[in-house]
Amino acid sequence: MTKKLVAAAAVLTTALTAPALAQDRGGVLNFARYDGSTLIDPIYADRNPDIWMVGSLFDTLLRPSQDGNSVVPGLAESYTVSEDGTTVSLTLREGIKFSDGTPLTGEDVVFSLNRARDADLSPWAGLLGTLDTVANNGSEIKLTLSAPDPTILSMLATFTTGIVSKATFEAADGATDQEKSAAIFAAKSAGVGTGPFYLCGFEQGTSMDFCANEHYWRAGADGKPLPYLEGVHFEIIPDDATRILKLQAGEMDAAEFIPFSRVAELEADPKIDMNLFPSTRIIYSPINTRPTRADGSPNPLADARVRQALNYATNKQALIGLVLQGAGKPMTSPLMAAATQLATETDPLYGYDIDKAKALIAEAGLAPGTEITFTTLAGSADDSTIFAALQQMWAPLGIQLKVEQVDNATRGAKNRSGEFDIHTYGWVNDVNDPSQVTGWLGYFPTAKAVGTGWESEKFNSLFEASATEMDADSRAGQYAEMQSIYAEAAPLLFMYETPFAVAVAKSVSGYVQTPLGNNLFEEASINR
Repeated sequence: MTKKLVAAAAVLTTALTAPALAQDRGGVLNFARYDGSTLIDPIYADRNPDIWMVGSLFDTLLRPSQDGNSVVPGLAESYTVSEDGTTVSLTLREGIKFSDGTPLTGEDVVFSLNRARDADLSPWAGLLGTLDTVANNGSEIKLTLSAPDPTILSMLATFTTGIVSKATFEAADGATDQEKSAAIFAAKSAGVGTGPFYLCGFEQGTSMDFCANEHYWRAGADGKPLPYLEGVHFEIIPDDATRILKLQAGEMDAAEFIPFSRVAELEADPKIDMNLFPSTRIIYSPINTRPTRADGSPNPLADARVRQALNYATNKQALIGLVLQGAGKPMTSPLMAAATQLATETDPLYGYDIDKAKALIAEAGLAPGTEITFTTLAGSADDSTIFAALQQMWAPLGIQLKVEQVDNATRGAKNRSGEFDIHTYGWVNDVNDPSQVTGWLGYFPTAKAVGTGWESEKFNSLFEASATEMDADSRAGQYAEMQSIYAEAAPLLFMYETPFAVAVAKSVSGYVQTPLGNNLFEEASINR
C-alpha cells in the first residue's frame, strides 16, 4: 500500500472511530459532484450517484463495522441468528424517529423489507433472495429464510434495505410504488427516512440540498445528536477542471473524482486536503478463454499459460504510474479489492517477470507475431494509455497488440457475446460481502465469468456451497480456495485498485467516502 493510501486509511479509521472532541457545529457544506442523483430511494437507486447518497437519508437495521469486515447494530440495537441459520431476530432501538418526528415502528420495517425483496419493484431484490417472511411483534422483528444465508447480516447493512416510513409512503401521491417514490423525491420535505439528513432541495442536473434531521438518533463526540452540519449543498459540475477551480476559489468546500493527474498539485496546495480514500474499485481486463474466437479461428488465449504470461509481462506499477500518477496499488486478490471481506492477499499477484512470461509463451508454443485485439473505450485517455503501455510491454513476447475502440454499449455487447480477445473493465462493490463480486467475476452461471467463458466445476461448486455455509472459518476457506483457482487460471489481466480521490478545503473535517463509495456527511463539520 502506498504512503498516500496508508494516510487515507488512517483518515477513514479515525473518522469512523474517534471524531474530534472540540467539534464545530452548523454551516452548510458546499460539495461539487461529477454527476447528479435522479432518485434516492433505497430500492430503486441503481446508479452510483444515487446509491452513494442513500445512507445520508435512510438508516438500515445494521451498519457496517468500522473496518468494514462485519456489521454492528444500527436501527436494531441487537440481533441473533438461529443455530440452523434460517431465522434472524432483531430488536429495534427505542425512541427512533423519522425526520418529520413520527416514530419508527416494526410495521415500517416489515413494509420496507417487503419492498426491498419484491422482484417486481427492485433490481436489488436478489440480495434478499432467501428472505421468506418478515414479521414484527412491536419492536421485535423476525426474518424467516428459505435456506441458511451467510450474507443476510451484510445485506441488512446494505443501502437497499434502508427503512422508509410506511405511513408517509402510502400517503404520497401516485397509483404505483414507483409513482409514490417519485412524488416523495419531488416533495423535498422531511418524513420518509431516519438518516442524518433529509432531501430539502432539488433541481434535476443542477443542484441538490440535504437538511439536517433534528431527530437523528446517533450522538456526536460532544454528546449532542448528529449531524454537525446544518446541511449539504450539492452542485453538479461534470467538468473536472471546473470542479477544481471552484474549490480553489473557495466557492466549493469539497470536490469529488479529482483526476489523478491533478492529485500532486492539490496535495501541494496549503488551502486543500487531498484525500485518497481506500476503495473496492478494481480495474481489470477480461480475457476470452473460449477455444475459438467468434469468427471460428483458434483462440491463442484459451491456453492458461498464455494468459499467465500476459499477466507476468504486465508491469502493474508502471501502469499505476502512467494512469494513476502513482495513486493506486496492484490487485492482490484475483477476485476482489483488498478491502472486501475474505480477500486473500498474494503480494505480488503476478509480479512483473518478463523472463517467466517468455518461458510460458515458449512452453505454450505461441507463434511469433500472433495478433491479439485489445478493445478499449473510445475517448478514454486512461484506456489509450493502458493500450499503448501493454503494446510495448507485450512486444518481447512476440505479440502484436491491436486496438479496437468502441463505445460503452458496444463493449458491453461484445462482452456478453464473446466477440473480443481482451477488453478494459472495472468494478466497485455494492455490498461488502465477497459473494457479489465473486459471482460476477468467477461463477459461470451469473455472467459466464464476466464474459470470459471460463468455467471451473470446482469453482462453481465452492461458490454454491459458500452460499449456505454458516461457519465463518469454513466459508473463508472456500473463498481462499476460489481465489487460488482463479489466480492460476488467470481469466483476467489483473491490474490495479484505485482510490476515491476527493479534495476538501482545510476548513472541512470528518468527511469520509467509504470503500463502497458511500458519502458520509453526518460527522463532517466546517470551520469558516
